[in-house]
Amino acid sequence: MKSRFGFVGLFLLFAAVTTVSSQSKPPAPKVGPVRPPTTAADKIKSAMSAAPAAIAADATIMDMATMQVIRAGKNGWTCFPDGPSPGVDPMCLDANGMEWAAAWMSHKDPPKDKMAIAYMLAGGSDASNTDPFATTPHGTDRWVDTGPHLMVLNIGDRFAGYPTTAANTKAPYVMFPGTPYQHLMIPVK
Repeated sequence: MKSRFGFVGLFLLFAAVTTVSSQSKPPAPKVGPVRPPTTAADKIKSAMSAAPAAIAADATIMDMATMQVIRAGKNGWTCFPDGPSPGVDPMCLDANGMEWAAAWMSHKDPPKDKMAIAYMLAGGSDASNTDPFATTPHGTDRWVDTGPHLMVLNIGDRFAGYPTTAANTKAPYVMFPGTPYQHLMIPVK
């Protein structure tokens, strides 16, 4: 169990950390840059902002940097506070989502037949809509800045009719299309 959380921690750190060269700094999302919370109380508050109150109230809260449990939960959800990316991006995942994230971080296929839900009600910023392992935007690409949203993970190829670009992040779209980690991004505001 501890190693699974370690993989998820590495995934979240990998997705959140940006290593931008001083010569060609890609533009940051409009909401950033932000400083991640530092105290346990602030981390809990940040993590809980990612999901509806009914989920966040009983979710396990983990520190993204250390993968230590800050607060034990009892509902099968795990929430992480905002990390060191340019935008605000705390996240809550159900148990299947944690397995999906561990697979992503370890470059393995997600478990079969385990649909997952993840919330990012404070929004999120991603280095790429197509490269699941990008830490900075490619070339002249911009950060993908999505407002409050939920994600439906690990649903196979059930994306017919949804755009596979992040041209309009105010409407549903597919992130990481054509990869084992493709998922539906559903804005909620």
